[in-house]
Amino acid sequence: MDLKALNDLSYGMFIVTTKKGNKNVGCFINTAMQITSKNPVIAISLNKENYTNEVLKETRRCALSILTENASQDLISKFGYFTSREINKFENVNYQNISDLPVVVEDTCSYLIGEVIRVIEVETHDIFLIRIEEAKKLSEDTPMTYKYYHEQRKGKAPKKAPTYQEEENTQAGNRYQCTVCGYIYDDSKEKVKFEDLPDDWKCPRCGVGKDKFIKL
Repeated sequence: MDLKALNDLSYGMFIVTTKKGNKNVGCFINTAMQITSKNPVIAISLNKENYTNEVLKETRRCALSILTENASQDLISKFGYFTSREINKFENVNYQNISDLPVVVEDTCSYLIGEVIRVIEVETHDIFLIRIEEAKKLSEDTPMTYKYYHEQRKGKAPKKAPTYQEEENTQAGNRYQCTVCGYIYDDSKEKVKFEDLPDDWKCPRCGVGKDKFIKL
């Protein structure tokens, strides 16, 4: 099966957020689509291992922020490669409490708020059907597609994204992989060998240090 054919499907760039007690929870997703026009319903996909998935099944309400092409890599990395179970992703992020939900408005062109009406289990992910209760357009900036993120920003899907595909090892030489986001540093393609990088060097995709890399 040629899984590269799946890359021709189109995706967006979103942050889904919810709240458990006083704890704000959220993650990056690239799968969301409108299902109905009357009483609009959208569908989003969340990995079963994701903490946001666990919380959303309890709270049954969430917000979806649609990111712009200008969205910072720091914002994408924070919500895409880390877990709300361990860190406060909302620290130093521009968000607003709307209808008792934390809504990310930073680098956002629109947001939607709704209630989960059904959850469908499918292999590694759950599909949440959400009836929209509120919606607001914040800017006329162009929404970021995954194609734009991949081709123009050189980004990759997080490991828990439904579109994640493991990179093939086709190169000789020393290669080091980030254990957080999967980014591979290939000595044969870089001007500086990994071992010679300064101690304060950070992963260009998720921002963690060299200590989070393993040699392949």
